[in-house]
Amino acid sequence: MANQKQQQIKINIPKENSEGIYSNVAFMNFNQSEFVVDYGRILPGVPEATVYSRIILSPQHAKRFMQLLDRNLKKYEEQFGEIKLPEQGSKKNIGFQQATINS
Repeated sequence: MANQKQQQIKINIPKENSEGIYSNVAFMNFNQSEFVVDYGRILPGVPEATVYSRIILSPQHAKRFMQLLDRNLKKYEEQFGEIKLPEQGSKKNIGFQQATINS
């Protein structure tokens, strides 16, 4: 099947989604069939986060997403330099971190 043409996919972004939603925290759960990622926002001094979007992925799509993100992070760092993460335990360490959610 080496002669198969790559199919182009037209992507439509509805106007109400075109500005996006800022997220600085994510929570993830999974079972045998799916990964559930909740994206939210937490503000300094506020003890709770609000979830604005939930994305549900099959394990295969989650792995493809991880590969895509890894590839793009490498390209970003080649263009703009290394992304530095705050040290663990830093008071400025707000946002995407490993978290345990009790189901």
